[in-house]
Amino acid sequence: MRLRFTKQKMATTLATCALLLLAPTSFAEQLKLRMAHYAATNSPVDKAGQEFARLVKERTQGRIAITLFPDSQLGSVEANARDLSRGALDLSLLTPGSLSGLDPLLDIHYLPFIATTNEQVDAIFYNPNGTLQKTVIEALARHRIHTLGFYELEFRAVTNSKRPVEKPEDLKGLKLRVPSSAAIKGFFEATGAQPVIMPFPELFTALQQGTVDGQDNGASLTYESRLFETQEYMTLLNHVYAFGTFNASDKLWSKLSEEDKKIMTQTAQEVGKRQIEKNRARNDEFLMKLQEAGIKVTRPSAQAYADFARIGQTVWDKLTPVYGADRIKALRDEVSRAQAD
Repeated sequence: MRLRFTKQKMATTLATCALLLLAPTSFAEQLKLRMAHYAATNSPVDKAGQEFARLVKERTQGRIAITLFPDSQLGSVEANARDLSRGALDLSLLTPGSLSGLDPLLDIHYLPFIATTNEQVDAIFYNPNGTLQKTVIEALARHRIHTLGFYELEFRAVTNSKRPVEKPEDLKGLKLRVPSSAAIKGFFEATGAQPVIMPFPELFTALQQGTVDGQDNGASLTYESRLFETQEYMTLLNHVYAFGTFNASDKLWSKLSEEDKKIMTQTAQEVGKRQIEKNRARNDEFLMKLQEAGIKVTRPSAQAYADFARIGQTVWDKLTPVYGADRIKALRDEVSRAQAD
């Protein structure tokens, strides 16, 4: 009798274990991941991160739970990229243009005046077969960082606390914080400004203390990060368009099933597309809020804009050896086609 009970109990136990193995979700199986980024809590970028985390959890039936760490809680963009590379961080929203210290090719999309309209941006920046996406994806992959998708930052503007900037000469002598981008740094050096490379988390304090006079982010980031509180003037220069990437560490990626890889990739691309639409719809709103806060906004004249663009082309020539002549030629061809359309 005792033997029969033991066999029955063993059979029940084995059956239970089998069901647990087949079940899509259990507390023990849940993969808990950390996702870090630089943007302010509840900013457009952070909301994209929130949506990504929520949808991944839903679509994996709870197998994957992502905790978000916004506002540089786990360090700067550079620190997040290093942690991804060594597998110490699972996921991150990165700005590749801030990572030229990791790989000089990562700021190729920061070359001045690649695009001047959203239509040109879509044709050049969001073309999966285009030079920019292929270069960024391949460069990050060399550092054990897997790219899931892209999202929008914005056209960059110039703000400062000294004077209106209406023409290139007005930038002369201004100390401007820039990301670690050879393209952006080179552009401002060519105008006579004094670019200062500085991690984004240090920027607000540097502006407050007068360590730098200004910076070159767009209306969204300038407003959401409260940078406008230290600034008086903004010039809608649109000298650089910036995009960001959804990323996973190779260490994490190698652990995921093909099904979960597909879910995460499709979700990142879907969320990125929606984020772009929402971000563009809100751009005028952020600009209005900045003006209401007392920021004096300048739009350069057509002649001044042409002068800025000519200076920008000198940076393309200077950095051709860094990015490669073939890439620069291919990118110039893409720009010409987008402008013709």
